[in-house]
Amino acid sequence: MSDAEVKVADTTGRFAIAVRDGRPVNDVSWTPGRILLSNRRLVLAANDGKRTIPLSELEGLGGRHDTNQSIAQVSGYVSLDLGDQVLLITASDHDGFERSVYEALLNQRMLRAKHPAIAGGVVQEEVGWEQARIKVDENGLNAALEGGAFVQFDLDEISGMETTERTVDGEMQPVLQVSHTNDEGTTIETHLAGPPRRCGFVESWLRKGVERNQANVDLSDRDREVLMALYSGVSPFEIPSFLDMDVDAVEETFERLIELDVVEEVRVRREVSLNSRGRNIASEAMNDQ
Repeated sequence: MSDAEVKVADTTGRFAIAVRDGRPVNDVSWTPGRILLSNRRLVLAANDGKRTIPLSELEGLGGRHDTNQSIAQVSGYVSLDLGDQVLLITASDHDGFERSVYEALLNQRMLRAKHPAIAGGVVQEEVGWEQARIKVDENGLNAALEGGAFVQFDLDEISGMETTERTVDGEMQPVLQVSHTNDEGTTIETHLAGPPRRCGFVESWLRKGVERNQANVDLSDRDREVLMALYSGVSPFEIPSFLDMDVDAVEETFERLIELDVVEEVRVRREVSLNSRGRNIASEAMNDQ
């Protein structure tokens, strides 16, 4: 990987210190200014000067630190853990800036990957660990494996993640066990291993997909019936006769499930397919029967 410094983001926003010397700051206030991010450092420039933070000092990302009302009212900010200090940053384009931070920390970095470690519930004993070069994008995370495989971790298709430690290539390392869906719609599990700090950033980024797909959804009995039918393999066009429901009622249910981001519209004639979130809900509903 090149040692050259590359600019990743240049935007405006506000920043504040939520924890100083290991203690929460009660009188937190936002300071407006310019935010510059490279693959090496973060620069915060305000009227009273600027602060430069090497990314090597960053220990973690994420989490809310709503120490007072002015912080709690901000729906989106990036929380930077610097050890004995926590810095909050809210940018004009929060989602874009947050992704840029992960790009600066993770793009073109190397991990070890076992893919797929589990496919369709079956452990793939013959699959070994191999080098993987990772890259963050707007959909999630990509990993290019040395054997030629290209693994996509779409945040919308991540159904679960567990962390553990095990020996990889003779060294004890943290391992992320990521459950996601491949292009064929099969649920698989890919394992990622590497330095603790790097794995921590990957976990923080992919955890957004887990939280998104496991969010509580208020579903009616009819909604659940339709989801379970789809999960069982019933065609969307066969749902009315299969459940003895009026066609208009099924169409209304599809509309609702699309709005709740539980199914995806395949084509205009109301063909839909379950996404990862929908599969999780349908599976839980069937287990409750």
